[in-house]
Amino acid sequence: MRMNKDDPRIPAAGGAFHSPDQRRPLTLRDVSEASGVSEMTVSRVLRNRGDVSDATRARVLAAAKRLGYVPNKIAGALASSRVNLVAVIVPSLSNMVFPDVINGISHVLEDTELQPVLGVTHYQPEQEEKVLYEMLSWRPSGVIIAGLERSDAARAMLQNSGIPVVEIMDVDGDPIDAVVGISHRRAGRMMAQAILDAGYRRIGFLGTKMPLDHRARKRLEGFTETLEKAGVQIADQEFYEGGSGFAKGREMTQAILERTPDLDFLYYSNDLIGAGGLLYCLEKGIDVPGKLGMAGFNKIELLDGLPRKLATMDSCRREVGEAAARIIADRVAGGARNRGEQVVLIPTLTLGDTLQRS
Repeated sequence: MRMNKDDPRIPAAGGAFHSPDQRRPLTLRDVSEASGVSEMTVSRVLRNRGDVSDATRARVLAAAKRLGYVPNKIAGALASSRVNLVAVIVPSLSNMVFPDVINGISHVLEDTELQPVLGVTHYQPEQEEKVLYEMLSWRPSGVIIAGLERSDAARAMLQNSGIPVVEIMDVDGDPIDAVVGISHRRAGRMMAQAILDAGYRRIGFLGTKMPLDHRARKRLEGFTETLEKAGVQIADQEFYEGGSGFAKGREMTQAILERTPDLDFLYYSNDLIGAGGLLYCLEKGIDVPGKLGMAGFNKIELLDGLPRKLATMDSCRREVGEAAARIIADRVAGGARNRGEQVVLIPTLTLGDTLQRS
């Protein structure tokens, strides 16, 4: 029998006939016909449920892959009211901190049926509310969200979501549910003590995203608290509301040193502006760390290629992501059901080449 190319009976994969112009979504029936097993068996294989032989499972998966079949998770979610998505909400992707967190989350979730989806707030409470509203409307299985400070509306959405919530990066505050991170006040105190022990006394602080970066603010609080106990005051400060970068670090360092030239130490809110400051000082022939010590925060591996290693402190980024993802995965799997888990990680101080040994 001769067929015209426009004949609607052109056979599709597995013997099913439909028009190529229809472009209808593939169904379990298509996979069933292509693999030669029942739709129920196909469903069991694709959901990884029930007792199915290895040979049958392989045949079904091969047919689904050949057809390009993607299960309709929304349809399956109508019965459970949840989809296998984990909302991951961070303030920024531009400073090389949160990609490490996301990698940690993905590493753990890739062994589960859960899939992370990303939202970015740009440190703005209003944007966080918007992102939360949209993500929660999809009924995810859990939320991983950076920080502890949020608006009443955002807090209410998370408290009433009925799903596991893990707040990350910071443990200095009142969490809604589970929390994973470091104490930034403690990190600030640790850095201040190391600086004091090395003999520095005329200390300046430089910070970006101030005051919206609550974690940087808390480090500064712990930092000044320890200095004041030793009878030392911060001699000068340079703040910038925008983002971080080498160029901004150079600019801020130049400004603070021109204004207060007798400073003997500069403490930066993050490594990126600290690296810019270090490059500026080396270009100007300033003796680092003899005349001027320097330190940042986050221990960004990218900066290992600088002429000198910046003193810094590890924020345990990947470990935070992994621990948060494990909490969500365990809860979804029906394991750990206790609310309020707290995972407190301890940052490590690296003196590098910019902070004198005491």
